[in-house]
Amino acid sequence: QVQLVESGGGLVQPGGSLRLSCAASGIIFRIYAMAWYRQAPGKPRELVAVIPTVGTTTYQDSVKGRFTISRDNAKDTVYLQMNSLEPEDTAVYYCNQNPPLPVWGQGTQVTVSS
Repeated sequence: QVQLVESGGGLVQPGGSLRLSCAASGIIFRIYAMAWYRQAPGKPRELVAVIPTVGTTTYQDSVKGRFTISRDNAKDTVYLQMNSLEPEDTAVYYCNQNPPLPVWGQGTQVTVSS
């Protein structure tokens, strides 16, 4: 049974930082590309960042230079370091494979507001 458990969200002021974590179970984590997605109120879920098993990470244009995705295959965990946060980054953040499985975690809320 696949489980994806996101954590690390919270309320932060513009310009602040957060580090999200996602622990995966029920999959052979190391052989899949992983990604972070987000869904803002009233908007569809969107892809934010992808980390392949090997090769270069990719990012949505709006987060390039501010967000960094990484993974620890020994811990079956993927991370998203978010710096210089902007109000437009407010959303529920989810991790999943890329392309995504039809199973999603509960997500973690990120709110950027003064």
